[in-house]
Amino acid sequence: MAACNEIIGVSPLGRSSFLPGNRSVLLGSKQNKLCFASPALLEQRRKGRLPSMKKAAATPVVATISEEVVKLVVGKQQQKLKVRAALTVRRKLKEDLKEVIVNQLDALSDKIGRNVVLELISTEINPRTKKPNKSGETVIKDWYEKKNVKGERVVYTAEFDVDSAFGEPGAITVVNRHQKEFFLEGVVIEGFACGPVHFPCNSWVQSTKDLPTKRIFFSNKPYLPSETPAGLKELRKKELNEQRGDGNGVRKRSDRIYDYATYNDLGNPDRGIEFARPTLGGKKIPYPRRCRTGRPPTDTNMVAESRIEKPHPIYVPRDEAFEELKQGAFSAGRLRAVLHNFIPSLIASISADNHDFQGFHHIDNLYKEGLVLKLGLQEHLIKKLPFVRKIQESSEGLLRYDTPRILSKDKFAWLRDDEFARQAVAGINPVSIERLQAFPPVSKLDSEIYGPPESAITEAHISGQLEGLTVQQAVEEGKLFVVDFHDIYLPFIERINAMDRKAYATRTLFFLNPIGTLKPVAIELGLPPAQPGASRPSMVLTPPRDATTNWLWMLGKAHVCSNDAGVHQLVNHWLRTHAVMEPFILAAYRQLSAMHPVFKLLHPHMRYTLEINALARQSLINADGVIESCFTPGAVCMEMSAAYYKRHWRFDLEGLPADLIRRQALHPPSNYLWKGHTIMHDPTQPHGVRLVLPDYPYADDGLLLWSAITSYVRSYIQLYYPDSDPGRIRSDSELQAWYHESINVGHGDHRDAPWWPPLDTSDDLVAFLTTLIWLASAQHAALNFGQYPLGGYVPSRPPLVRRLIPDPERDADEYRAFLADPHRFFLSAMPSVLQATKFMAVVDTLSMHSPDEEYLGGTREGAAAWTADKEAEAAYRNFADEVAAAEEEIKKRNVDPTRRNRCGAGVLPYELLAPSSPPGVTGRGVPNSVSI
Repeated sequence: MAACNEIIGVSPLGRSSFLPGNRSVLLGSKQNKLCFASPALLEQRRKGRLPSMKKAAATPVVATISEEVVKLVVGKQQQKLKVRAALTVRRKLKEDLKEVIVNQLDALSDKIGRNVVLELISTEINPRTKKPNKSGETVIKDWYEKKNVKGERVVYTAEFDVDSAFGEPGAITVVNRHQKEFFLEGVVIEGFACGPVHFPCNSWVQSTKDLPTKRIFFSNKPYLPSETPAGLKELRKKELNEQRGDGNGVRKRSDRIYDYATYNDLGNPDRGIEFARPTLGGKKIPYPRRCRTGRPPTDTNMVAESRIEKPHPIYVPRDEAFEELKQGAFSAGRLRAVLHNFIPSLIASISADNHDFQGFHHIDNLYKEGLVLKLGLQEHLIKKLPFVRKIQESSEGLLRYDTPRILSKDKFAWLRDDEFARQAVAGINPVSIERLQAFPPVSKLDSEIYGPPESAITEAHISGQLEGLTVQQAVEEGKLFVVDFHDIYLPFIERINAMDRKAYATRTLFFLNPIGTLKPVAIELGLPPAQPGASRPSMVLTPPRDATTNWLWMLGKAHVCSNDAGVHQLVNHWLRTHAVMEPFILAAYRQLSAMHPVFKLLHPHMRYTLEINALARQSLINADGVIESCFTPGAVCMEMSAAYYKRHWRFDLEGLPADLIRRQALHPPSNYLWKGHTIMHDPTQPHGVRLVLPDYPYADDGLLLWSAITSYVRSYIQLYYPDSDPGRIRSDSELQAWYHESINVGHGDHRDAPWWPPLDTSDDLVAFLTTLIWLASAQHAALNFGQYPLGGYVPSRPPLVRRLIPDPERDADEYRAFLADPHRFFLSAMPSVLQATKFMAVVDTLSMHSPDEEYLGGTREGAAAWTADKEAEAAYRNFADEVAAAEEEIKKRNVDPTRRNRCGAGVLPYELLAPSSPPGVTGRGVPNSVSI
């Protein structure tokens, strides 16, 4: 018995190696009773011709086979092996009546022969036919019997008859002859001498009426292109060709085609000229490419793509769409409720005489008493929002938000200068601050258009605030820092100020105190020159000396925060994580087979990104969308984002160490060389480098995760591209095609830039992949999940400002009104009630983790293991341990009183890079991918 079980790949105890998941539906009650083996197979085992079970990957799965798994059918000519497949299908938790009826019809049609057809493909070529060995087609045999099963996952079975010389199965094809698609999590084949063979699928299998071709799924064994078994070579090419498409036609919801297009779908010129927007992408306005949908042009502009308006979805490849748990329980359901139903209710409820906040208590009431809403006909949808509660026996609802964490420990901290400065290193946008390298700051804009480049800030403005240092000494000692939004805003200020909001081109100088905290010492507020090349109107504010300058200083800080919110959202968050990742994802699906080890490495870090980006194009960054409505740049939002991409974005400077070097946040003494840049090497410090800022929570914690990602990627890549074979990377056709398409097509407007790194060595590949994983995981988390917890109190961080600083020379009446009631003037400069509540609802939703979130270093689960490579699994386990250790270190730092930017009276701990999180708005957690 034991010998028999060893041959057929099962336990000597007779138990299947398929372990059920918590909610799986098991296949039956019979136990495996396997005791047959042919004498020929036994003889092959004795002679060592069959692989040992020790080589089979021990992997957790959810399917269970509990009947006889294998039988040998001995004929006169050849031997046949009967093997069993277990297919894990995930069912919808909630189905409408139409779906229930279709399911029943599919079950009935399955009974009469319109069923799911499977075929196994061997890794080996048949020497007689010169084609891969195939099992012959078979069908799922128990679909009808399990039509009423209620579990989230249902495991179906099928049996194959294969020749004893079939070889190792490398692929399985699936044809769905039902009317409805189904989600196939994985397939496990048991009965081969090599042990269970796992096929991770995690894909929608379309009906043949939508997709007449066979779906191909490969086993979890990774292969470089040059190592692809002969039986799989053509299938590998075929699958990639199908995912590329031919670049023609309108994409259907059921398609799995990944292709490129420009951002020509943000405007809606058919609605009116004021809703037209320029195309982003191309020589005129460079920008990354997005996923092509193939929609026809608008009626009034043949260059612009027609809109698909809410609530209809924009096309993304079928497997990129939100899964049900995320869609229904959280992201799509809740975000769509906000965009489609909640905002119209706000507009209907907030009258013109309730336009401005009348006092700070009015803002506080949003968290206490609430705001009455007219719910209208769509109240059942709005009830998805936890901050809306229906008022009994009425058609009204009560809008009440959770108190943002920024107010939880110190309600008035936002008024203090030290908190204003702390936000630059531990807030929502900690990636804009840089060390001042020369005084005064200088613009890089064209002086013939924008005037003299020198800043209006002089030594006289700041010399008394530098702890006895001269300005030059402070610069040389690395004590002066700047958050400089001057050049990104100035070209757009005139157009912004023609709208219902007002802005300046701002610079803010900070001084590093001896205790390691920052203090603001000057704010520059600039306007464009009246004539090209003329001097710019500018004012410089310094810390207050009396009541009037205190209010002016508060208004100046509000303008800085407003600009910071715009740059954060449009540049650092949207552009530098969401938009720049999309081309790399599209190219990966087009050029890297699912069998490629690099694809397996990247796959968790691409989850949901195309879907959330499509949703953003539809409702967030589009003309008159939430971002234009709620943030200072308004209708020029995306043009500003594109201007940064054109002038400043460089892939080689997007990794954390390179970005810190660019901003001179690493110590300037130059006795250590890092890729051509000089930084301070200090072996006593973590990661061997010393930051200029001794307490920089984002950088401190970020370096922990960057180090963990780098170590993992290096150990993983060495498994497939060892240093002993340096030519492997250059000769990897799929890898090079992915790299070159990402640059030349996805980021084609920068294709000729000299700064693209080479891809010749394993070090090149490790650096490239580490940067991508960093951007998709930790960098996005640091910039996204604090939006409501740290920015949900509008006076602390207004997303837009509606008034300029009062100036007696520009408007004497306005200045007198300011002096008479500065409190009212300040509130009138804040977003309106409608703008503020709309903003708060959206960022609250965007700050949430969904219940199905997958976190950095978390368990890689599924119906079939993600890889058959035990060394790769071990590398991932080491990575998970390192990420867990980083989380423990972050906990310790948050209670260290010497770290004043994250620990102290009323000071929030910095948790945005703490890897784990429960669902909800938590202000922590690092998901694997840009998924919201």
